[in-house]
Amino acid sequence: MIVRLTGTLIELTDDAVVLERDGLAYEVLVPRYALGELAAHRGTDVTLHTVQFYEASQASGHLTPRLLGFLHPEDKRFFSRFVSVKGIGPRKALKALAEPVRRIATWIANADTRMLARLPGIGKKAADMIVASLKDQMEGLAGAETSAGAWQAAPAGFSAAQRDALEVLVAWGDARVDAQRWLERAIQLHPDLDSPDELVRAAYRVKTGVEG
Repeated sequence: MIVRLTGTLIELTDDAVVLERDGLAYEVLVPRYALGELAAHRGTDVTLHTVQFYEASQASGHLTPRLLGFLHPEDKRFFSRFVSVKGIGPRKALKALAEPVRRIATWIANADTRMLARLPGIGKKAADMIVASLKDQMEGLAGAETSAGAWQAAPAGFSAAQRDALEVLVAWGDARVDAQRWLERAIQLHPDLDSPDELVRAAYRVKTGVEG
């Protein structure tokens, strides 16, 4: 079983990436929330924490092996619990993960079925089922923000402008941990930026995959 894969990111589609390693190219399905960050790493080596499953073809009845990949081991652990909910298979779970795992874990921990029901393919009935099955399993998983003080501190190395840019991103509705990750990548790509406005714009380019 392939549980982790490192390779050069050579291609992205709407729901998958292609990693090349030792002359072989691997197609790995990924959740939509991860595509922006992965796009920023096109042409470089990335490591994905993977899950294997077999997908049946309704036309032929054949089983096709598939790989699903996650940027962080916590996301993979969340996924394994998510698909344990009745009616949530790998494909449905992958489609539903349009928001960062930390955010979804927080909604589950807080029994926020209204927000869960907005996820692609998840309605009110499925949201209720997810909360009933997983609410008590989210504490500490993927950094679920169940306490008021979680994820509040900016990195010690951030300048005043960088800290201001982080607070702007959070104020606009992005999860702090995601905003920090995008901002750190933007700083890496553009170390000369020194104003909050420029940093925010660069972070959003990373988020949407515009930066290469």
